Amino acid sequence: MKKIIAAALALMLALSSGSVHAQQKKLNIVCTTFPSYDWMRSILGDRLDAVELTLLQDSGADLHNFQPTAQDFIKISSADMMVYIGGPADAWVEDAVKEARNKDMVTINLLKALGEDILMDVVKDDHEHDDHDGHVHSHEDEHIWLSLRNAQKLSRVMATALALLDAEHADTYLANQQAYAARLDKLDRQYREAVDAARHKTLLFGDRFPFRYLAEDYGLTYFAAFSGCSAETEASFETVAFLANKADELNLPAILVLDGSDGKIAKAVLGASRNKSRPLIVLDSMQTVDSQMVREGTTYLGIMEKNLESLKEALK
Repeated sequence: MKKIIAAALALMLALSSGSVHAQQKKLNIVCTTFPSYDWMRSILGDRLDAVELTLLQDSGADLHNFQPTAQDFIKISSADMMVYIGGPADAWVEDAVKEARNKDMVTINLLKALGEDILMDVVKDDHEHDDHDGHVHSHEDEHIWLSLRNAQKLSRVMATALALLDAEHADTYLANQQAYAARLDKLDRQYREAVDAARHKTLLFGDRFPFRYLAEDYGLTYFAAFSGCSAETEASFETVAFLANKADELNLPAILVLDGSDGKIAKAVLGASRNKSRPLIVLDSMQTVDSQMVREGTTYLGIMEKNLESLKEALK
């Protein structure tokens, strides 16, 4: 990856030959993923048009499959602020930042910013043991945006950094973030009320499971075929049987799948269960949002509101 970065920068920067900063009059902010991009849009508010804000991963490709291009490295190289997750899926960003032309770039590693609130990548999928405590993987769970409480904390970190970078408009950024945090807090309370009123308190995914932060926020139990960062696409017979038995044992009203999933594993779990009339319900992990969806008005809050309705149906 380092060789790719170095070659890309050498070629592209030679072609641009100093013209990037000459043409760049706006504050240049790059966000790797949609959630942080949308948080930044809310922080900027009416100043959005006065800033060059870039969503790097806008193709709709899954976060874990993203392959940066030479043009992506150029965008990062000239950025005034870089916001990224800091997990395994975007580990390449560290090298890109080191090679950047702008040595005064402000970088925000959201995982580091989360601090003590980081969770490990765990999923309860172990059909070979009776305690079903799950598997603890060797890395931190990077799906930090799937918690409204994390969103409040991280958007505050971003607004504070932006206020220091652009002190002239600091009050605007901080006020916008406070207003946005109030909306996040309101939706967080709605999630809490929905879970408190729910008959069931268990989520079962016939899929990967990137929703641990959300589950932990509201005290939900969870079972899934794979962890959130797993690259596996085929579940073993034992895993399918284990999930089907759990769905029957707990009399769960639905089986969950992720956005962009083909539903193959979930359908296998459904087929192996006694109640084959259960619906497959989608929870959107925001890992496949593309530029077209952004142009059409997709927002972080909008997706989390839809997820709340899906969660109510899944928990009944």
